[in-house]
Amino acid sequence: MDSENYLLKGQRKRMVEDLREKGIKDEAILRAFSLVPRHKFMLKGFEQWAYRDQAFQIDCNQTISQPYTVAFQTELLELKPGDKVLEIGTGSGYQAAILAELGAEVYTIERFKQLMDTAAANLSENGYDSVKLFYGDGWKGLPKHAPFDKILVTASPGEIPEELLLQLKRGGIAVIPVGGPDKAQKMFKFKRNQDGTFSRSSHGLFRFVPMLKGKT
Repeated sequence: MDSENYLLKGQRKRMVEDLREKGIKDEAILRAFSLVPRHKFMLKGFEQWAYRDQAFQIDCNQTISQPYTVAFQTELLELKPGDKVLEIGTGSGYQAAILAELGAEVYTIERFKQLMDTAAANLSENGYDSVKLFYGDGWKGLPKHAPFDKILVTASPGEIPEELLLQLKRGGIAVIPVGGPDKAQKMFKFKRNQDGTFSRSSHGLFRFVPMLKGKT
């Protein structure tokens, strides 16, 4: 083990303690954060800052969310091992790796081909080959693979993406930050009831890149 790896492991441990202090209670999630090497999902040159609780830019003017946001969204999902999860916005693959580490069956969509290719390499190189990646329009979801136990959106639609919600199983949960790009967005947790209707709750304000339609 070289000194850099030793240093990064120490920083990752401190990040996990910081998440605990900020209110993340699920021990399985905290363990996943201690195991997934965030620095390997970032652009070269940013590794030394990987375990700070902040977002960083990645390719295509997108971002890797701050660790607290990733943990908070994940906790809202109420994940169980074996859950079939649809992630919208693969980015560099970090959130997908966290979900896979928690035992989820992960399907993830990215609209930027360059990002999808990078995420595929990042996930494979770090042992998360089970993640299923798709190049496409996240607004449309993956109807051929629906229904899903959980849906997680890592960009912000300006309106509730109803087509996505309809891909939830009854009893399923979706976590989506909703709002315009010029202000903070509300984090909503949607539950699909057994009669097919939806209920929702709001869980604070966050900032995400916009969820765009189409693919590029």
